[in-house]
Amino acid sequence: MSKIEYKDLLDAGVHFGHLTRKWDPRMAPYIFMEKNGIH
Repeated sequence: MSKIEYKDLLDAGVHFGHLTRKWDPRMAPYIFMEKNGIH
């Protein structure tokens, strides 16, 4: 099994999940970026 790198996950977009208008402000320290209206 190959080692999964953090950059590979970012490139694949697996870290996106919730619409930007539906977020909890307490999660701000953990939100890295936005793409097409999704955190």
